[in-house]
Amino acid sequence: MASERVCYGVRVHGRVQGVGFRYSVMRRAQHLGIAGWVRNEPDGTVSLHCEGDSEDIRDFLDYVKTGPPGARVTDVDIKESAPEGRREFSVR
Repeated sequence: MASERVCYGVRVHGRVQGVGFRYSVMRRAQHLGIAGWVRNEPDGTVSLHCEGDSEDIRDFLDYVKTGPPGARVTDVDIKESAPEGRREFSVR
């Protein structure tokens, strides 16, 4: 039984810039078949948009809450979002 397709906008707080966070998130998304994007924000946070199968998104967001070695995630804001119709994941 297939799970539903879901979309979220996410803001990640903590030490998430300058530690390879965006590229590790992109690799994880590509591995799971998730579409979307990730970018650094001027306030030191990282924003991302993700679209995919609900089970894959759950695994992806679990990773985002930790990040790669060297990152220190202190908070993650997750909000449902409208689909953008993306087919791949990119770093902006």
